Amino acid sequence: MYAWDNKRPTWIGSVGSRPMREILDIQKQLMPDLMDIMKKRYSILQHILVSGVVGRRTLASSLDMTERVLRGEVDFLKELGLLESDASGMQISDSGRQLLEDMQPIIKMAFGLTDLEDSIAKAFHISNVIIVPGDSDTSVFTKKELGRAGAAALRKYIAKDDIIAVTGGSTMAQIANNLALSSSMKGSLFVPARGGLGESVDMQANTIASIMAKKTGGKYRLLHVPDHLGEEAYQSLIQDPQIQEVVNAVRSCRIVVHGIGDAMVMARRRKVDSDTTGSLKADGALAEALGYYFDRQGNVVHKMPTVGLRLEDLQRVEVVIGVAGGKSKGEAIASVLRHGQEDVLVTDEAAALEIMKHVQEGC
Repeated sequence: MYAWDNKRPTWIGSVGSRPMREILDIQKQLMPDLMDIMKKRYSILQHILVSGVVGRRTLASSLDMTERVLRGEVDFLKELGLLESDASGMQISDSGRQLLEDMQPIIKMAFGLTDLEDSIAKAFHISNVIIVPGDSDTSVFTKKELGRAGAAALRKYIAKDDIIAVTGGSTMAQIANNLALSSSMKGSLFVPARGGLGESVDMQANTIASIMAKKTGGKYRLLHVPDHLGEEAYQSLIQDPQIQEVVNAVRSCRIVVHGIGDAMVMARRRKVDSDTTGSLKADGALAEALGYYFDRQGNVVHKMPTVGLRLEDLQRVEVVIGVAGGKSKGEAIASVLRHGQEDVLVTDEAAALEIMKHVQEGC
């Protein structure tokens, strides 16, 4: 069985999911305060890891903890060699980084996230579900952690000389920020899954594809077309040889990494006209992904005429990774999952609980 060694920041004992679960259950009953302490110290380390470098006052505010209490915990973690600090603030040490990695499966069980991952995977027939603690709607740290988990998922599935299609959005930007130089990604080609939305350049698919390539040592191609096109403009652009070349690369990708949005929010971002917006509402559109709008049952109720990846292209894509979080997106994520194209879901605890609520309600 596993047990926490207070003098040495490691878990000791034999490995096995059943013994680990049993010891956690026993500790919850006999020593609930020990579990609370473990979760608190894990949260402190995790926040510092995600922040890079952070001051004590900022960290205390983010954790909703008094500076006095935080000071005691930080001093203890420094003594263990898990944290380092200087005039610029606190940062995680190599030992602390390794400990967080080792603790992840234990913490997931302690928070009940392992069971939640299994439940969602079973309900929607998904190969892999990854849940991070917290709510992206209310915590910038959770959103950063979502990006870190998304980057880890991409690293797990990527193979040599892959083509990876990516969408835009703030969560995808977080994934890009968490990638690093990798021998397995050096020959990879990153491409935008669709055209631009006319929003902030930092969040456009073209920008994110280029950042991912630069961070990993890979290559990229850009798709210089707007996301929302009329039929005449679409037919004209698709004939252009350079655009055709990029579109062919996009549609031959092996991995897709995409976000999931609320239908009405995405309609506003795309500056969809009032008639189409009214039609989306009448048809019960709840979610948007890859330019397609889905109702509660996962049916496509509208699609944008755009150059780029099409829903039918996903049939031959080997790995489709959906990344989205926040309680407000729970129902939208469930809607997209019902369509049945996802292989991997990376989400947060608040969204996961909402997803399961809609499963249990039979919606």
